[in-house]
Amino acid sequence: MKRLLHLAIVLAALAAASPVLAQDGEYRGTAAQRAACRPNVFRFCAGEIPNVRAITACLRRNINRLTPDCQAIFLAAEQQKR
Repeated sequence: MKRLLHLAIVLAALAAASPVLAQDGEYRGTAAQRAACRPNVFRFCAGEIPNVRAITACLRRNINRLTPDCQAIFLAAEQQKR
């Protein structure tokens, strides 16, 4: 019983740490990534809410104006594509 409980806790922790997908399967980033970029979304892309693709495109267009934490997320993603 203890092993089952331990396994359930580990699986719940992994699920909480995994990237979040929207209902349509669209990637929304991790909780930390969303927290880092949330102020930028409201500042530069509020008109795009709730369209995740439009928000992402807006943030990319404004990459030089983003907070350092949010900007780092987009720069790291670009590096991974190469």
